[in-house]
Amino acid sequence: MKPCPACGRALPEINRYCTQCGASVADSADRPSTSPTPDSAREQLNLNILYGMVTVLIVSLVMPPWETPPSQPAAFLGFHFILSPPQPDAIVSRLLLTIELTTTAIAGLYLSFLFREKR
Repeated sequence: MKPCPACGRALPEINRYCTQCGASVADSADRPSTSPTPDSAREQLNLNILYGMVTVLIVSLVMPPWETPPSQPAAFLGFHFILSPPQPDAIVSRLLLTIELTTTAIAGLYLSFLFREKR
């Protein structure tokens, strides 16, 4: 049996709190530390990289990848502004745009996690 540090009542070894006064009777080694240690510092994603990712995503939407119209053999026509296609009948390549946006988003999130800041 161990005594309660607050009221002195004898308590079984398995008790963590006193049944009379409610004080904690756990050993100091058993208690979790309430003060933050340097190892448990709060981490935050790198916002500069996230802002860069959003910028690249916007540029990717404004300058999509173009391909030839369905009536012609498939060919990549490059990246042009959305309002100025390289040919009159050119279409935006949905597959390439999806790959580009997904890759940019995943890379941005990964890099912002990789270069996260500790606070």
